[in-house]
Amino acid sequence: MNTNTILLLILSVLIAASIAYFQYLYKAKNKSQLSLCLALLRFLSLFSIFLLLINPTITSNTYEIQKTPLVIVMDNSSSIPFLKSKKIAEEVYQKIVSNADLQKKFEIQSYQFDTDFQPSKNFNFKGRQSNLFVVAEGLQKTYKNQFFPTIILTDGNQTTGNDYGLSFDATNKVFPVILGDTTQIFDIKINQINVNKYAFYKNRFPVEAFIQYYGNQTITTNFSILEGNHTLVQKTISLSPTERTALIQLIIPANKIGLQLFKAKIPSSKKEQNQFNNSKNFAVEIIDQKTEVALISAINHPDLGALKRAIESNVQRKVTLLKPNNNNELKKYKVVILYQPNSSFQTTIELIKSLGINPLIITGTATDYVFLNQQQNFLQFKMGNQTEDYFAGFNSQFNLFALDNIGFESFPPLQSNFGTITTRGNVSFLLSSKIKSINTQSPLLAFAEDEKKRMAFLLGENSWKWRSQSYIDTQNFEKYDLFIDKIIQFLTSSNFRKSLVVTHELFYNSGDKIEITAQYFNKNFEFDERARLSSSIVNIQTKAVKNYDLLKGSNSFKINLDGLTAGNYNFTVTELNSKEKYSSQFEIMEFDIEKQFAKPDFQKLNQLALFTKGKIYLPNQSDELIQQLLKNKEYKTVQKKVVKTTSLIDWFWLLVIISILFSTEWIIRKYNGLL
Repeated sequence: MNTNTILLLILSVLIAASIAYFQYLYKAKNKSQLSLCLALLRFLSLFSIFLLLINPTITSNTYEIQKTPLVIVMDNSSSIPFLKSKKIAEEVYQKIVSNADLQKKFEIQSYQFDTDFQPSKNFNFKGRQSNLFVVAEGLQKTYKNQFFPTIILTDGNQTTGNDYGLSFDATNKVFPVILGDTTQIFDIKINQINVNKYAFYKNRFPVEAFIQYYGNQTITTNFSILEGNHTLVQKTISLSPTERTALIQLIIPANKIGLQLFKAKIPSSKKEQNQFNNSKNFAVEIIDQKTEVALISAINHPDLGALKRAIESNVQRKVTLLKPNNNNELKKYKVVILYQPNSSFQTTIELIKSLGINPLIITGTATDYVFLNQQQNFLQFKMGNQTEDYFAGFNSQFNLFALDNIGFESFPPLQSNFGTITTRGNVSFLLSSKIKSINTQSPLLAFAEDEKKRMAFLLGENSWKWRSQSYIDTQNFEKYDLFIDKIIQFLTSSNFRKSLVVTHELFYNSGDKIEITAQYFNKNFEFDERARLSSSIVNIQTKAVKNYDLLKGSNSFKINLDGLTAGNYNFTVTELNSKEKYSSQFEIMEFDIEKQFAKPDFQKLNQLALFTKGKIYLPNQSDELIQQLLKNKEYKTVQKKVVKTTSLIDWFWLLVIISILFSTEWIIRKYNGLL
């Protein structure tokens, strides 16, 4: 206690004694034991109140020894046993953590990393990925504003995450212990394969491969791509000590529909220590884009031949000419072109609606507009018997699909009946109509869509003249045919809005992040946060079933399937309230990225050491590393003074005592008739 507190306590004693003496003894004629007892109770009561107000404290000083942290981080990925360094890594780790001098100077703390960074003293070396960047992040968060050394036992080969070379805190030294053989070894490696995930059937798709070579002699080898046991393409390349990398670009034919697996391979005549990186699997989804188009007309017209040739310029399209009464096989067509429809099209249009086929309607002088008004609601026609020539005006703001102006304003006019056209609903103009130079504010080529269907309208005949004019302007039909192909592509695409939308890949590599994302929308097509989504994953080979609940994120539901082994899987996502389902499949291909390295990344680890003013060490230099840490005077043990202040009294019990004293005094006075 300090002097002021002691003086206050003495003053409290004097004041309490004075008040007690004045109240019970000062004018008392007979100082009986009763008066003395009451005076004592009053003194104790008042002194206790003063003691509660003063609240005296006792201060004690203790001293703590604060050691500098010594962080030891172990690479727990499967590349360590693959490089035959598991045993030496454990030996070096045990030598460091068990060193008595280091324990005396440092607070030794152990961690491990693969995809994550976490405290650990036991290592299984089974991590499927290596991410040294999370080590840099984790250390900066855990040891913020601290000065400490870090030892990292690793091969330095990072398979995921940001570049770690300059990510560590430059003020804290890092001492990498390099695991694996750092000597130059002979190795040819497929470093990376770049390929699109999707390709169209009967087309060709590019494959790009990056080859890396370690060796001291010039070699020649063949890079090949195989489908099963069949070699699709092959290319001879030369590598040397001066040309250690090669970029190979090949074109592969897409001859089969569906998910196709390929293997890139680069063998060597000389035995390699690591042959896992001589091949790499990849997959491409081959999509059948072939579209059957029905061109239905009750009349003969040059437009029919021009449309057929334009559409079939894309080898994935096939056009069949039909009469309105030929509806037997209409369900096999994805798009129907109704050329100048009239009442004979009644059955055809009803069947198209029931099948959900998107139509292109072309009108002209032979069109029955009253009948057409009855069959659709997007455009309403009020047409007379007089014919008119309509020129085209291009709408540059059109955004349903990308299309350049191919010179529509210079094309010959289309012919149709004169009148007015009123639009209803969601209708977009690609071309507007002009009579000579006057804009009629009506469409010439329009596209309409709602939640259930899409439609296109070309409001005029003689479009065969457009194709001829395009040929005159460009000496080929390519631009006009592409224009027609864009229309067919728009009508082929489905626009139905689904309540349950699931996003996933068709194939993954082992070790990749395997994630399925889903969104569920209510009847107003608003994201429903209250949805309950679950999934069932079935291994096609083993029939093993795993069930998962999808976890809600900010605007989607997700499941993580990183624990699945290589194989083919069927899966179903179900919304439990509405019972709506989505089913599909995916494949996990066998691939261990940790086995793609033949030696440690000496240069990257050396860059890290230089950046932090540390030093790289080999496992056989562990004693030198220990001595370096012990001799380093930057890391000092700090004696910290801890001042602890403790209250002398417990206010709760003091209040109880005060209550008892006043109660006792009152009872005694009451009993003796002094109230």
